[in-house]
Amino acid sequence: MASHRRSPQPGLAVRTTRVTVLSAAAAATAALAGGAAPVAAAAPSPAAGQDTATRLDRLYQQAEQATESYDAAQERAQRLRADLATLQDRAAQGQQRVNELRDELGALAAEQYRGGALDPSFALLLSDDPEDSLDRAATLDRLGARQTGRLRQLQDAERALQAQRSQAAGKLAELNQTTADLGRRKAAVQQALAAAQRVLHTLPPAQQAGYAPGTADRASRDRAALPALPDLPAASGRAALAVAAARQVLGAPYVWGATGPHAFDCSGLMQYAYGRAGVSLPRTSQEQMNAGRHVPLDQARPGDLIVYRGDAGHVAMYVGAGRVIHAPYPGARVRYDPVGMMPITVVTRP
Repeated sequence: MASHRRSPQPGLAVRTTRVTVLSAAAAATAALAGGAAPVAAAAPSPAAGQDTATRLDRLYQQAEQATESYDAAQERAQRLRADLATLQDRAAQGQQRVNELRDELGALAAEQYRGGALDPSFALLLSDDPEDSLDRAATLDRLGARQTGRLRQLQDAERALQAQRSQAAGKLAELNQTTADLGRRKAAVQQALAAAQRVLHTLPPAQQAGYAPGTADRASRDRAALPALPDLPAASGRAALAVAAARQVLGAPYVWGATGPHAFDCSGLMQYAYGRAGVSLPRTSQEQMNAGRHVPLDQARPGDLIVYRGDAGHVAMYVGAGRVIHAPYPGARVRYDPVGMMPITVVTRP
């Protein structure tokens, strides 16, 4: 698999936000780190004209990183629940087998008792304590062949049952730890989003409505040009279906942790769209980055995944004509944006 990594790509011209409230932005950042509560907004400072957009970008980036981390933990918890259910089913089947064998041995014991020949060691082996029976294999020599065979089967079944229960207990402990981790990651997302919203609300309504991720970086990137992006068809029929599926949910809200069909986060939208095309993508943008062949940006075709930032924390789908479709950030809806809206890490073709 060829890999193509580029330095941050330039975006289209977007007027940089010039309004800032330093105290509110600083307080939001402190809130994300678990610091003091936000303070009242101060008057705009012309000397720090780009700071609000920069801080807002940073906070949304932190929220998205936390969201992708939450998604990964959630996926792990789902796998653990499935594994635990399987182990519990096996343990239940093992217990049933043990019970059946004990019933058979009980019937044999009853026969011996009626004949006046019940061996005391046989009764001991039928104890309700499996450890007792497992530790008394020597008594098997004192029993008939029929009883010996059944007792060996019981011993094997009890050992298997104990192993299954031990596995299930370990998986349950792992699930409990992952569930607690989910709670911490959820809190981190909510904290980052709350901080970003406080900064966003310091902007005038018109600028709030026009805000797009990467605003603070665009002034420098506007001076350079995007590489030529030819107008090519989708890379495959399934890629075309994925593009169509993504377009069908234009306007759906961004909701962290959501995978559709009515709300999405960035990687959830990619997973949903390709799922509708019969392609299974992994859950997070970091995993999706390597879920196919890497291609150069100037060879991007509709359906390719555009992964952004050095942490691979955001992903969008290229739809042609220099545009992507994506779920941008909380409070926004699934929409089109320029492919160069943020620094591009890699282009992946599933």
